[in-house]
Amino acid sequence: MFYKKDNSLVRKFDGETLLIEPWGKDSFRIRASYQNFPDELGALLPVENEEAKIDISDEQAVITHGNINATVLRSGQVIIRNAEGDVILQETRHTYQLKYGGRELIPHPGSNDYKLTLRLESDPTEKIFGMGQYQHDFLNLKGLLIEMTHRNSQVSVPFYMSDKGYGMLWNNPAVGRASFGLNVTEFSAQSTKTLDYWITAGKTPRDIEENYLNVTGKAPMMPDYALGFWQSKLRYRNQDELLAVAHKYKELDVPLSVIVIDFFHWPHQGDWCFDKDYWPDPEKMVKELNDMGIEVMVSVWPTVQPDSVNYHEMVEKGYLIKTDRGVRTQFQFLGQTELFDATNPDARKFLWKTLKENYYKYGIKTFWLDEAEPEFTVYDHDIYRNHLGPSLQYGNIYPLYYSKTFYDGQVEEKQENIINLVRAAWAGSQRYGALVWSGDIPSTFESLGYQIRAGLNMAIAGIPWWTTDIGGFHGGNPDDKDFQELMVRWLQYATFCPVMRIHGDRSPAQAPVSDSGGGLCHSGADNEVWSYGDEAFVIFKDFIKLREKLEPYIREMMKETHEVGTPPMRPLFYDFPDDKVCWNTDDQFMFGDSLLIAPILELGSRERDVYLPEGTEWRNYWTGEVFTGGQMLTVDTPLEQIPVFINEAKPIDALLIEK
Repeated sequence: MFYKKDNSLVRKFDGETLLIEPWGKDSFRIRASYQNFPDELGALLPVENEEAKIDISDEQAVITHGNINATVLRSGQVIIRNAEGDVILQETRHTYQLKYGGRELIPHPGSNDYKLTLRLESDPTEKIFGMGQYQHDFLNLKGLLIEMTHRNSQVSVPFYMSDKGYGMLWNNPAVGRASFGLNVTEFSAQSTKTLDYWITAGKTPRDIEENYLNVTGKAPMMPDYALGFWQSKLRYRNQDELLAVAHKYKELDVPLSVIVIDFFHWPHQGDWCFDKDYWPDPEKMVKELNDMGIEVMVSVWPTVQPDSVNYHEMVEKGYLIKTDRGVRTQFQFLGQTELFDATNPDARKFLWKTLKENYYKYGIKTFWLDEAEPEFTVYDHDIYRNHLGPSLQYGNIYPLYYSKTFYDGQVEEKQENIINLVRAAWAGSQRYGALVWSGDIPSTFESLGYQIRAGLNMAIAGIPWWTTDIGGFHGGNPDDKDFQELMVRWLQYATFCPVMRIHGDRSPAQAPVSDSGGGLCHSGADNEVWSYGDEAFVIFKDFIKLREKLEPYIREMMKETHEVGTPPMRPLFYDFPDDKVCWNTDDQFMFGDSLLIAPILELGSRERDVYLPEGTEWRNYWTGEVFTGGQMLTVDTPLEQIPVFINEAKPIDALLIEK
């Protein structure tokens, strides 16, 4: 049975309700369930829509909204078309032989929950981008199986863009999988109550991305201090050590915007405060750094150990994630810990109140939300439960609420231009000032190559603020010549990322200074720009100075990101969708609409091929030579350079690129 309800199309059959409603420009939200639809938006924001056109007959119903329409056949199959009548997405048909169709909600015995599968027809030639951050060598996801759950260095943001002119958000925070097979596209969730996805049509990648961010939210304006260079390591052990590093940056005339106080600066996990034995006067320290033009960022973990001053109150009030069976310990790192439940609004208020008292009042206004997946020692989602429900059904939304915890508190304090570093995100996290970094990745050239693709797919997935640990996280000796070269190439790449930030656990490790509190954790070797030899230092300083020159350009990019949603770092096809080569280029990117960047991804490489998109001319930043687009060049890449080309149709002020 088809009928119109308000501005939506409804089909009821055998207990299933299918609901298709306009949701933003040229877009639909599509839901199906055997129960009443839960009052949940998922990643979406409320929107006001123009009246949709709905036509109903015995054999089918059609709903049209702008440049998109959905047809529901009598069989229940959903077919989505664009304004030209081209099919952009359709469910698979129910057949007599297979006895299943595009939607499948199979009840779990004895419960109100379902195993969900959505099957869509596949075009083997289609190109797929987005879905978040995964550690592999693919920009185009066609043919890949994607795990929809968070892990350290893996971030599930389930929105993808197709070269067929549409984008789709899997608006379900349940743990599941997406398979972009050659024969079928399939989304699945182990446990849920409702099928819920959002789809939009657009003529260009820019149209699709803007439609998506209009319904999930745009990033705040990035603060000026975040545009420059960020210094971090594992870990500054005390206040004097941190201040000495900041002063040396000033002495060496290397611009520094942010310096980071990493984990285990606290007495116990879950105290969320400084250990005064090592950080005796935070207020004085922050003022001294601010007077030098340096902001302080402090690491916050969601882990809470029973020795914490906050533990018993948090247990009593239900502010910790629960374990349905087995021991209550959920994570083990220098102690048995449980995890703060970010999905609980009262728990969020409690944590912010604690942070305000122990950090914010000292002038610290930027936070590092580590372990944000959250990280479990064992990823058995069927045993964990948060305020919203079972982790199997709601686990992926955790990092969104983790970012919201800080963002809401900072807004309450009238702070503007909010940015916080976080190790995981979900669709919509961008609206809470989430700067995602790619986690604890290896210190190798192979890993650097993975980050190129990961960052671009994150941009398409709607997370415009993204960064990496320059040099990777795990290992790397500052005295090793090969590692010094990796550091140079990585920092050159990071100069043209949304945030330029150095971090890592360098070798050899420095032993803990005590067996308790802020001295319990080891530290890594030095990780400052002067730690890698004289040749590397000169190159580092030149590129950090270049970043400083580019700040007015980056500021304008960030304004566009805030107002429109355009990611500052994006694949070539975003700006040049009519150039087919750009859709196949996965190791170059645009940094804004003026700069084309081609990172160096191999040890010892002193030249590389660079593709220049057609339709404009390109100037080599280093040589001044101008080339016509639509060709591949072999470019010299001495250690002190990576290929940077300027779009002659959109030049930058000459002062910014003057050498």
